[in-house]
Amino acid sequence: MQTRPLGDTGIEVSRLCLGTMTFGEQNSEAEAHEQLDRAVAFGINFIDTAEMYPVPPRAETQGRTETYIGNWLKARGSRDDVIIASKIAGPGMDYLRGGSRLTREQIHQAVETSLRRLQTDYIDLYQLHWPDRYTNFFGRMGYEHKEEEVSTPLEESLSALQELVESGKVRAIGLSNETPWGLMQSLRLAERLDLPKVASIQNPYNLLNRTFEIGLAEIAHRENVGLLAYSPLAFGVLSGKYLDGQWPPGARLTLFERFQRYNSQSAMEATRAYVEIAREHDLDPAQMALAFVNSRSFLTSNIIGATTMEQLESNLASESLKLEPAVLEAIEAVHRRQPNPCP
Repeated sequence: MQTRPLGDTGIEVSRLCLGTMTFGEQNSEAEAHEQLDRAVAFGINFIDTAEMYPVPPRAETQGRTETYIGNWLKARGSRDDVIIASKIAGPGMDYLRGGSRLTREQIHQAVETSLRRLQTDYIDLYQLHWPDRYTNFFGRMGYEHKEEEVSTPLEESLSALQELVESGKVRAIGLSNETPWGLMQSLRLAERLDLPKVASIQNPYNLLNRTFEIGLAEIAHRENVGLLAYSPLAFGVLSGKYLDGQWPPGARLTLFERFQRYNSQSAMEATRAYVEIAREHDLDPAQMALAFVNSRSFLTSNIIGATTMEQLESNLASESLKLEPAVLEAIEAVHRRQPNPCP
């Protein structure tokens, strides 16, 4: 398993990261522990979670994912062998602290609660799950300024994270679903006010959504703030299993209507083209899609997720897959014809 540095922190993380947002909804605790055991045995040392998980988010299940991971950490006694990343929810979740925000008070409350669920004294990477301001994320395009915007200043959020770093409860900080402005502003504030520097940015990146390349990839290189790529299979769409009107029983898009980002007609057309490339070169479509993400120079870690052990094994196999130039050229040809059908 290849490892890559987590920004300037001195922490080394595996190129594949185990995503856990199905733990507690589509996966039982026993299944979650089985996935965690297999991932660590394979060489993964990086586990990503969030206080709002599992998804779809519900008050009844909120926090269950962290609880499953905490029970696994306690049972295995392996805390120091893994890098745990978690996230505080941005605004919009009414059942979290009476309305989630990224204020100093709420950040401290959220960390304490996550630490208890995870049964640990520290979180290696703590991330702001989405911005506490009106901007583009979760597929929203066409930024429009709001004069009456209610938001928490980034300076307040970063200062709260600094307090957590100084206390030893957090080792490093990161952003998620962030824009180029938000990332650069965080870096400027860190330099000007001697606050912790952001180590990573967790944003969507896959063959159907390469918008990270437009403004954020250069920042990732020049400022050493690498991408933690989520949805590398576009909710499983890039495996090809939803083509031709198929809705596999138990699959995420079959179960949950809220996940519509990657199942438009244009998405399916592009997916078909990518699946054809894989089959022409005797590759598994899902592994090809993951290997493409793995190959990006601005990547720190690729967050894989699975609901079955078979899926997990397939995802793990992408670590050793190196795409030939002909495959990469074919992928770029499709991208030029159908760029970012699912931003």
